[in-house]
Amino acid sequence: MPSITRSEPNLAEASARSMPSGLTGEDRERVTVTLLFVLSLAYLCVFRHYSTLEPDEGIVLRGAERIIAGEVPYRDFFSFYTPGSFYLVAFLFRVFGDSFAVARTSLAFAGAIGSVVTYLLARRVCPRAIALFAALLATIAGAAFRFLVLHNAYSTLLCCVTLYAAVRFLETQKTVWAFWVGSLASLTFLLEQSKGAGLCAGLALGFIILRTFDRASAFGKPGLLAVASGFAWPLVATFAYFALQHSLKVMVQSWLWPLHNYTHANRVPYGFQNWSDHSRDVIFHTGPWGIRAVKILVVSPGLLVPVLPLIAIALLVYWNVQLWRRSESSAESRYYVLVCSVLLGLLMSVVVVRADVLHFMYLAPLWYVVLAWIMGSQPIRSLALAAVRPFLIAYVVAAFGLLGMAVLFSTTGAHNRIETRRGVITSGEKDTVIDYVQAHLAPRQELLVYPYLPLYNYLTGTRSPSRYDYFQPGMNTREQANEIITSLQSKNDGVVLYEPWFAEKFANSWPGTSLTAIADDPVADYIVRSYRVCKILNSPDGWRFHYMVRRDIDCP
Repeated sequence: MPSITRSEPNLAEASARSMPSGLTGEDRERVTVTLLFVLSLAYLCVFRHYSTLEPDEGIVLRGAERIIAGEVPYRDFFSFYTPGSFYLVAFLFRVFGDSFAVARTSLAFAGAIGSVVTYLLARRVCPRAIALFAALLATIAGAAFRFLVLHNAYSTLLCCVTLYAAVRFLETQKTVWAFWVGSLASLTFLLEQSKGAGLCAGLALGFIILRTFDRASAFGKPGLLAVASGFAWPLVATFAYFALQHSLKVMVQSWLWPLHNYTHANRVPYGFQNWSDHSRDVIFHTGPWGIRAVKILVVSPGLLVPVLPLIAIALLVYWNVQLWRRSESSAESRYYVLVCSVLLGLLMSVVVVRADVLHFMYLAPLWYVVLAWIMGSQPIRSLALAAVRPFLIAYVVAAFGLLGMAVLFSTTGAHNRIETRRGVITSGEKDTVIDYVQAHLAPRQELLVYPYLPLYNYLTGTRSPSRYDYFQPGMNTREQANEIITSLQSKNDGVVLYEPWFAEKFANSWPGTSLTAIADDPVADYIVRSYRVCKILNSPDGWRFHYMVRRDIDCP
């Protein structure tokens, strides 16, 4: 495996001695990568069936089922995501069967590959042991941190492999790698427009800097044409497909929809932790001082991770200065400029969309490359850094290890087994919604979950009566609310799963939401006027839902 590193310190030599004798350096790298992938995949598979019934997870799952049923995104159901994640999961369902385990297994593969890329990127300037440590962190305190079927896991994977392809292009100057850079960047955009745009901006910045300051590695016409052709074909195919489906205009409008709606409701301070007042009190003010210290240590990675991209920006400035001062660049300076430029672009995508800790953790496999640099990069030479590195490594082992253990133990300790129409899941607390819905509604029967928790629709095999599997007051528009009301008015036997206490979540989750939008919710008002409560049900997170039928219909 090509590497910028010329020699390895004792730490890497120790790991090399554990390999079978007679292996070359490339063989050792292949063995390391293979073992890393297998171990990461096996670890992440532990999380396949565990669920806290997160509201966001069902969006892609339900979208994939709608596609299998013949519906077309944007035309037949609303989404502001680019379509890649829907079609990817729909393809997996077609091939392997429509089940929760199939979708979750795809996350395990995505996380394992992402960890391998973390290793390969860090390994170019770090000892094997440090690179391997960062890759394992990407598994236990990255992919496993929020193990949900969302577009984020797939788009993060493509960000990783795109950056790796770009680094390989710098190293080899082969146009085939340039073509892959363009293709993968385009596919990333089609999985999530914000990450794709940030990735493309970062790549462009990196190559512009190198072209400006480093004539030896100029990005010439062959490379530019290869990138452009690679970037074009996925977009051309996508636009052609949706044009044939008579939904090209609404697709473009849906892609732009978040700029006017999503970003305002989801605007939060940089590194926002999503803690409620109760959670903050439990962490910092409850229990003996020793226990408090441990709890603070466990949550501290969430405070550190948003700092890592800021360090990448500082390093980008440093290496730009180095390029400007030197007549010739080194391989490591080109590497740092490109990687840091991409990380800057991805940071901008997070800041524009939602700068909370969860969106930083989605990109953990790439931020942990920066952490590997801090712990053991050989080209970064500093006496002060060398002095504190042992203490830093000890902190990272303790804090990130405890975080990984907390995530793992919450999964392995979950013993509430729930039989759903999409397979068995386990949860830490009892759920009464799924059993009740499956006992009273047949598969494919309509159920509006309001405001939103489409995972209930997916797991129970029910479907929304409207075009909206996802609706959030204050983010979605009043016109869209009226669409939902119209769809309910057309149903004589409609059933609603309504969460009256949803407004309690806004202060912690969506602090930018207008209070007027919460107080004046036409869909909620219509449901309260037109439906009666039959049963109060509970989710594993303690949220209470009203199972409701029309007032002129008897409860089951």
